[in-house]
Amino acid sequence: MRILLIAGAFNSLTQRVYAELGDHGHQVSVELVTRDTSLLEVVRRHVPDLIVAPMLKTAIPREVWSTHTCLIVHPGPVGDRGPSSVDWAVHLGAVRWGVTVLQANDEMDGGDIWAAGSCPVPGVGKSDLYRNEIADAAVEAVLAAVARVASGTHRPQPQAELPDAAKPGRPRPPFRQDLRRIDWRSDPTDTVVRKLRAADSQPGVRDELLGDIWHLHGGHPEDTLTGPPGELLATRCGAICRATADGAVWIPELRPPRTPGEPGTLKLPATLALGDRLAPLPEVPAPLGPGDGPRTWSDIRYREDGPAGFLEFSFPGGAMSTDHCRRLLAAYRHACARPTSVLVLGGRRDFFSNGIHLHVIEAAADPAEESWANINAMDDLVHAVLTTTDRLVVAALGGNAAAGGAMLALAADEVWCRAAAVLNPHYRLMGLYGSEYWTYTLPGRAGPEVAGQLTARALPITAATGARLGLVDRILDCPAQDFAARTAGLAARLASASSTQARIAAKKADRERDEAHRPLAAYRELELARMHRIFFDPDQPYHALRRAFVRKEPTAATPEYLGSAPAAI
Repeated sequence: MRILLIAGAFNSLTQRVYAELGDHGHQVSVELVTRDTSLLEVVRRHVPDLIVAPMLKTAIPREVWSTHTCLIVHPGPVGDRGPSSVDWAVHLGAVRWGVTVLQANDEMDGGDIWAAGSCPVPGVGKSDLYRNEIADAAVEAVLAAVARVASGTHRPQPQAELPDAAKPGRPRPPFRQDLRRIDWRSDPTDTVVRKLRAADSQPGVRDELLGDIWHLHGGHPEDTLTGPPGELLATRCGAICRATADGAVWIPELRPPRTPGEPGTLKLPATLALGDRLAPLPEVPAPLGPGDGPRTWSDIRYREDGPAGFLEFSFPGGAMSTDHCRRLLAAYRHACARPTSVLVLGGRRDFFSNGIHLHVIEAAADPAEESWANINAMDDLVHAVLTTTDRLVVAALGGNAAAGGAMLALAADEVWCRAAAVLNPHYRLMGLYGSEYWTYTLPGRAGPEVAGQLTARALPITAATGARLGLVDRILDCPAQDFAARTAGLAARLASASSTQARIAAKKADRERDEAHRPLAAYRELELARMHRIFFDPDQPYHALRRAFVRKEPTAATPEYLGSAPAAI
C-alpha cells in the first residue's frame, strides 16, 4: 500500500514505524505537520491508500478523515484519552500499559479501534519506556492494523460497543507542572525519582534551585549520601546529588525555562548549566564496578563474567560530549587491561549512541572549537576500538544508534542489535561530512555503493535491514529488559568457544594488512579536514541546523528526503 505518515516530528517512534512498514513492502512517505499545515493539500499531493499518525499533536480535520482511513497511534490502553498518557503510566507506577490504534473522527482518541496491545512498565524514565516497551507494542499494533485495512474485510470496533472490562484506560487530564511538583521536605526518594522519570526528556520538572527556576531532567536514587532535604550534596560526572526526605537523588541534566516567543533553551549536564552559581561541592567518584550494592548512579559501568567483560554506558539522549568520550575511553582502556577474550561495549537498554553532544556544543563559548574537541574525542574512542587486537569486541545495541554513534558500533568486530533498534548510519541531516573512521568501516562492511546510498539517503533502517546490508551480525528478538541477560549469555559462549583465539589472531593479521594498505591515520586526516572546514566556517549549514535542532525551532516544511517513498537499497 501507499502509506502516508503524518507526524509532529520525525521522532523515534515515527522513524521505527516508517522503517518497519518499509520492510513489510509498503511505499511510505512522511509529512511533518504543524497547526498551520494544510493536511488536505498534503493528502491531495500524496494520494495515499492509508494515513497513519504515529505521533501527532494536532487534530486531523474532518475533510481528511471523512475521505481517507486515518489511523492514530495512541500510547495508552483502550479507553485512555489525553495528551500525557506515558507520563501518567510512569507517575502512577503502572505495572502494565498499552497502545491503541484507532480511527480518526471528531472525538479526540474516541475513534473505532483497529488494533491494541499491552506492555510491561519497568522502572525506567518516560522516554526510555516510550522508545522501547511502548514502541514495541505500537509497532505490533500498527502492523496488525495496516494488515486489517489492507484485507478490506475487517471492521474496526467502536469503543461504545466495548464492555467496561475491555477498556482498562480512562480519560486523563494533561500532566501539568503542578502535578509534577516535588516537595523536597516530605517526598521520599522513590516518589521524587518517579516524578523526575515521568518528565525526564520533556518537559522536565519545574523547580527552584539556587535561587533560580530550572527544569530538572532525569532522576536516579542514591542510598548512601544524605543531608538536609532539598540541599545539594555532591557532584558526579556533571550530575548533581540532591537530598530527599529519606535519602537523595542524582539529577544529570538541567534546563532553564523557555521565555514565550523566544527560542528553546538548552538541556545541559547539571554542573555545566549551573556554572558559577554552584558553590564548591565534593566530586564523588563514580563507581566503575557493577551496581550490586546500595543504589547509586553512574553512566559508565564495567563488570566481568569469566573471560567476558562488559563495558556498559548510558548517556542522556544518547549524546556523547567531549567529557563523555574521554571518560568512556579511560574506562575502555581499563577494560582492555583485564584478562578477557571478549569485550562487550554498550548499554543494557535504550540508546547506544547518537554521536557528538549538540547541546553542549551550542552552549560553548566557541561552538566551533567545542565541535572540534568533541569529534576528536569521538575519534580517539573509535580508534581505540579499531586497534584492539588482543580480544574480540562486540557492540551491543539495546536501542537506537545514529551518526557517529552508529559508526562507533561499526568499529567493533561484531554488532549485536535488539530487533527493535533503529539505525541512522549517516550525518547529512546535520550538515556534516562525518568522522569516526566511517570511510573505513562503513564501506568495509556494506561495500562502497551501499555506503554511498546510506549516507546520501539519510533515512532510518531497521536492525533487520542492517543485517541484510552487512552492518549487523546478530539480531536478538527479545524485550528491552531481557537484552542484557541475552547478550551476557551469548558473550560467555563466544568467549569460551574453541574458535575464538583463532579469530583474535586473524583479526590482528587483518588489521596489520589494512594498516599497511592504508593507515587509519589517513582516513582520520581526510575526514577531519572536511569536518574542520565545516566547523570553522560560520556560513556552513551545520551551524543553523544544529541551532534549530537543539532549540527545537519549528520546521518550516517537510524535508525533501522524507516527502517521497524511496527505492529500496
